[in-house]
Parts: sequence; structure tokens; C-alpha cells
Amino acid sequence: MNLPTELIRREPFLWINPSLEIDIDLDTADMEQAKNDWEAFGPLIAELFDGAEIDSALTPLLGFFSDSDAISFLKQDNRLPVAGSIKARGGFFEVLSHARELALQEDLIKPGQPLVALASQQTFFTNYRLDVASTGNLGLSIGLMGRAIGFSVYVHMSADAKQWKKDLLQSRGARVVEYDGDYSLAVTKARAASLAEPRSYFVDDERSLRLFWGYSKAAYDLIRQLPDDITPERPLFVAIPCGVGGAPGGIAYGLKALLGKSAHIFFAEPVESPSVLLGMASGKRDDIKVQDIGLTGKTLADGLAVGRPSGYVCRQMDRVLSGIFTVTDQSLLAMQYRLYREEGIKCEPSACAGLFLPHFIRTEPGQQYLQRHSIKPLNIRYVFWATGGALIPEEKYQDQLAEGKVFLEQQPNMLD
Repeated sequence: MNLPTELIRREPFLWINPSLEIDIDLDTADMEQAKNDWEAFGPLIAELFDGAEIDSALTPLLGFFSDSDAISFLKQDNRLPVAGSIKARGGFFEVLSHARELALQEDLIKPGQPLVALASQQTFFTNYRLDVASTGNLGLSIGLMGRAIGFSVYVHMSADAKQWKKDLLQSRGARVVEYDGDYSLAVTKARAASLAEPRSYFVDDERSLRLFWGYSKAAYDLIRQLPDDITPERPLFVAIPCGVGGAPGGIAYGLKALLGKSAHIFFAEPVESPSVLLGMASGKRDDIKVQDIGLTGKTLADGLAVGRPSGYVCRQMDRVLSGIFTVTDQSLLAMQYRLYREEGIKCEPSACAGLFLPHFIRTEPGQQYLQRHSIKPLNIRYVFWATGGALIPEEKYQDQLAEGKVFLEQQPNMLD
């Protein structure tokens, strides 16, 4: 197995996907259906959560990259209503899709009837159960929406999950099941627990099509916010933090389907748990985990602490994804602090991973990529997906900022 040496040595680097088809033609039927379903769910979400709409601002980063004249934006899913992270896009979609399915089966609603009627059916949904495995944010999204509808919710959490996320789930009536092992163990245990309960529905982060297509709706949302001059000559470069792959995969597919060769999508992963990079670079997809090559899978970026990738996402990304880059935990803390200091924006460490893309574009692999596709650096429009952070307890956030400040002072270039 011929793997990049930087991967095994835990060195930050940019991997360029050799299977990329820059002008690929993708089927949009499932995306369109998901978009229609989201529109149907909108009034129900608004009824459950005081008028909430599941989308976020696209915020210009003016002067944040002083060594670049390229236009940069932050997609602020760190402030998505209710769940405070990108996982609301897929998690809410899956819960509401299942709720609608049950309601139609039991004749609570008729086909085509407005779904807002489900907001008053909590007694019915208490007879049904949701199980999900999570390192944190997906569990929050399933737990918060599931409990709002009325489901019994069991969130199976790996050792990487933050205590404050467990506490928040329990405060909303979800049951947290904890494991000493990693995310893959939590998935195995959650799947088994769900199979043992006749009325349980397992939200499968590794294989769920509902999650994947629920995330794809974000592509439509982003395109409405972008400048209208995105072209192959003035392309969009998007960087998304990546764990098991579902959220970034769904968004990447959506953007590539809608923008074609004008869109270049990159994932960002920690050096200790680059699961999707390993799955794609090795060609083994979900038949390999980071521990197999001597990495620990452990990272302070709990949402990215995944040892084994989604095989489904690896297959979908094979011709879609431009590349993946890796970052250290210390650099994530430093970038978290810098983002707050210069922009006043609150993110969790994992949500800052994408902000390193301009650094990697300036490296030799990045420059070769630009030359191969005839792209001038000044013409790039960057979008960095801030995937979570609004719900971090303030005391915990201040501790992270203090750590990041120290590291940034010690190593101003963060990754060099």
C-alpha cells in the first residue's frame, strides 16, 4: 500500500485527489427532492423552535488573510439555529423524514398535508425510539430535534465526546450511553442496540442517504449568497472540516453538481484521524482505519475524531473531491483564537480547520493544482465552512482561547 509519507509521520500536508473529474456531470434528482422536503419541513421547524430557519450567514473575512488578495468568506454554520452546528442540516432532515414516514404509516397525516400538524403529536412519537452514535454534534442535532418531536432518544457517545455536549443532551431528556472506545465502537454498539428494539430507528452516520442528501441542500443555500461572477476562471474554493464524511460529502456533491468545474472542494482533517484521506488515498475506503497505520484517532476536535470513514462517502467523493489537507490540534486552537481576536467569531476548534486552505494552496502541491487547472490565485473565491461552536459553554471557550493564544505566540505561522 503506497501511502503519502506525511500521513504516517503526522505532518500537515495537502493530498490532491488523482481521480478528480473537474467537469463531472452529476445527477441532481435526490438533491432536488431533498430541497423540496426541506421546504415542507420549514413550517414545522419554525413551529417547534420559535420561527427558526436552518441556514446561516456568509460573512466576508476582510483582511483576515493579509498575504492574499483573494476574496474570502466564512459560512457560519457555527451559528445554525437550535443545534449550533452543521449537523443540524443532516440530523434534523433525518429525524423529520422518519417522523413524516411514521405519521403517514399510522394515518396521522395524509400525503401532501402540511407537516406542522406533527408539532402537537409528541404523545404518539414517545412510542418510538431513535438511536445514534456520535462524537458530539450529530448527537446534539438528533437529540434536540428528536426530543422536540417527542421521540425517545439514545445517543451513544465515544470517549472523545465533550462532557458539556452530554450534559446538554441529558438536560433535554435524551439518554446518553457512554463508551471508553472510539467512534467506530460507538457505532457498532448503537447499531446493535437499535436492532434489539422493534420500534427503534438507527441514524447511521456512516451509511445514511437521508443524512447525505439533507446536507446537500446547503449547496443551494450557499449559491444564493455568493457573488454572481463564479466561473471556471473565477472559481469557488470551498474547505470543509471532515470526520466520517457525511456532512462535507453531501455539501461537496451538491456544490459540484450545481457549479461543475467552477467549484473546487477540499476537506480538512486532523493529523491523528485523517480517516477519509486514508480511505481514499489507499483505495480501501471503509476497509481501513487510521489505527491500522499507527495513528491514534485521538484529537481535541471531537467532531473529527473518526478512525474509519464512510465507505459510501468515499465512493461519492472519488471523482468529486479536489483534495484533503491535514492540520494539528495546536494549529486549530491557534486559529480559533485568531478568528475570535480579529473577527469576533466564536467557533469550536474543529470548525476552524478549513481556514488553512490558502496556506496549502501556496505549497508545491497546491501550486501544481492551480497550474493544472489554469487558475490564477487572485481570482479564487474562498469559502471556509465554520461547522460548529455557538453552544460551547463560555468558560470552556475561554479556556480554549487562552490555549490558542499561547500557541499562536509561540508559533505565529501555526503550521510552518
